[in-house]
Amino acid sequence: MNLHAIVSPIIGVVNPNQQVSVKVNTGFATQADGTRVPTYEKFDIIGQVQPLTGRDLQHLEGLNLNGTLKALYLNGQIDGVTRVTAKGGDLVKLRDGSIWLVVQQLEGFDLSAGWTKVVLQLQNDKVF
Repeated sequence: MNLHAIVSPIIGVVNPNQQVSVKVNTGFATQADGTRVPTYEKFDIIGQVQPLTGRDLQHLEGLNLNGTLKALYLNGQIDGVTRVTAKGGDLVKLRDGSIWLVVQQLEGFDLSAGWTKVVLQLQNDKVF
């Protein structure tokens, strides 16, 4: 049962859902000069952007993250960096045009309930 789909319209009265653009990292391409650049698959999805909770901040304390952080709830799956599977580096563009890097998946209920909660970190040097 997707509880997020049930409560999202109710939460949306206070904090409206917004369409976000997501670029999921699909690997790398090698340029003619031998440099590697990331490749992405882009899609649009409805998300709920919220501040991080105190418990979220405690969970992230050991990761040594700095800068501006937010939480994003969305239907589907999106990943933070996972070195073992060489996945991650997904980017999110919010309605205001800001670009965020997915740094950590906090709650991954995409297989059972259909939604995911991730931590976003503001990126000033990325082009979407």
